[in-house]
Amino acid sequence: MTITKKLYFASDFHLGIPNYAKSLEREKRIIRWLGQVSNDAEKIFLMGDIFDFWYEYKKVVPKGFVRLQGKIAELTDRGIEVYFFKGNHDMWMFSYFQNELGIKLVSDELELSHGGKSFYLHHGDGLGDGDYSYKFLKRVFRNPICIKLFGFIPSRIGLGVAHYFSSKSRLANAEADEIFNEDSEWLLQFCNDKVKTKPYDYMIFGHRHLPLDIKLDNGGRYINLGEWIHHNTYAVFDGNSLTLETFEKE
Repeated sequence: MTITKKLYFASDFHLGIPNYAKSLEREKRIIRWLGQVSNDAEKIFLMGDIFDFWYEYKKVVPKGFVRLQGKIAELTDRGIEVYFFKGNHDMWMFSYFQNELGIKLVSDELELSHGGKSFYLHHGDGLGDGDYSYKFLKRVFRNPICIKLFGFIPSRIGLGVAHYFSSKSRLANAEADEIFNEDSEWLLQFCNDKVKTKPYDYMIFGHRHLPLDIKLDNGGRYINLGEWIHHNTYAVFDGNSLTLETFEKE
């Protein structure tokens, strides 16, 4: 029997928050999901904010997350393509995961065609109107000089500061983004503007933290993958259609 190979998409695991025990529990759940989807996966797209903070030091690897790293290495060794997108929480990822785990690193957008369908993929940060303060910070944080300067800070201090600010985030304090307002959905507006000049069947993002599946003006669909603290949602494309699913529903 021939197994139809599928594409899987997930985002915003935010490993590291709100504390070690909760993060480890979530990491094990993610590994169960990866094990399940690996049975028929051709490609797996992990679309940003996999870690709540990541900085790639030259000779220091942040503690933790070894189970996830080992699972990803197992998948790529089996020939499954795994894509990592840089999110706004883990944008300081460079060559370590590529060299050690065999992943494909995506800094911004990725366009692809599969099964006769066109896809536009992006973590989702800094797109559309609004959020101008973050857009400025993103340019600063991705500046090579700023990245190098942060590397001069001892890892104990740099990671400590990052984890402090992570602990103050909405997700770390069990607050979910549950409100949908079409007039202020910047990613939805971005999609409808984008398809005016280049239509896509599926435009898939993370970042928003709310699972969404919305029809676009051109008939395509805007998909937001949600996050794995409250929702455990992911998308799967089976070669014909794409659906938004929930892992281990309660």
